[in-house]
This record gives sequence, structure tokens and C-alpha cells, in this order.
Amino acid sequence: MEDPAIGEVVVTAEELQRRIRELGAEISRDYEGRDLVMIGVLKGAVLFLGDLMRQLTVPCEIDFMAVSSYGSQTDSSGVVRILKDLDAPIEGREVVIVEDIIDSGLTLQYLLRNLRARNPGSLEVCALLAKPERRRVELPIRYLGFEIPNRYVIGYGLDYAQRYRNLSYVAVLNEQPQ
Repeated sequence: MEDPAIGEVVVTAEELQRRIRELGAEISRDYEGRDLVMIGVLKGAVLFLGDLMRQLTVPCEIDFMAVSSYGSQTDSSGVVRILKDLDAPIEGREVVIVEDIIDSGLTLQYLLRNLRARNPGSLEVCALLAKPERRRVELPIRYLGFEIPNRYVIGYGLDYAQRYRNLSYVAVLNEQPQ
């Protein structure tokens, strides 16, 4: 895709798929003999969740939550709102939150607190990307794809103003489009 906003590739399509296969195998081992509910955080985690669940060898259900903390800004507002809640109860269930990227960690901290209050049997986090330099809170990330530098990234579900989610790789946002 010829677009001056798409900068340096941080994680190639091949690296993404290789790591997702590894994560799928790890989650399958950990949840052997158990039913799993994977909660995708909309919209960014859709591609990751779709690819990840195809790598699982254990039964799984999926559900989605949509939360807002960014708007179309490149920095978190720190205020989290639930825009779409789960369709089914998770009490007593084995739950893995599937997140595209962990930046400050404030959104995920809020989600973990909210979901723990619903008494799941277990609650873990699987994140494709994390920016350790930006982390403002300690979080239990059980499954992690890649740690990346503190740059605004797009692609593979990640957007800038709702664009670039369809890229098969993760790249730096070179410039903010008008």
C-alpha cells in the first residue's frame, strides 16, 4: 500500500503469524480439558482474535467488549467507557481477554477490575503488543506477542482515526494524515 503515513514495519506479517501459532499452542496446552471464553476487545483485537482462535485445539467461545479511551487521539484520555458489554455471563468460566496493544495499561486495568467483579473461574490476558516504556500500572499479562518501542503503530487491527486496520503487518505511523 503506497501511503506516506505508513512508516517503518515493526512486526512483519510472517512474524505475526508465527507468534500467533506459538501463542495458540501455549493457550491450548494451558486450557487442555477446559472450555475457554475468549473476550476480544473491539475493534483492534478482531484480526488477532480471529487468527488466534484458529490456532487453538481446545473448545472456545468468543465474546466482545468495546471500550473507549482514545477517541481518534494518539494518547489515551485515561477515561474508560464501556461501549459494548458482553452478551453472556462469565461467572465460573475460564476467561482470556484478547487485546491488541497495551500502552499505559489503564484501559486493561479497568477491564480486569470490571471482569473480576463478575467472578470468572479464571481470568488471564493475551496481548499482541505491549509498550513497556508507556506502562503506568502493573498488569498480569500471561500471553504476550511482542514488546515494541514507544511509537504510535498501525496495522493488523490497529488504527489511526479508523484507518489502516487492514494492513497485514504492524508499522509506525509516519505522519498524522489530514
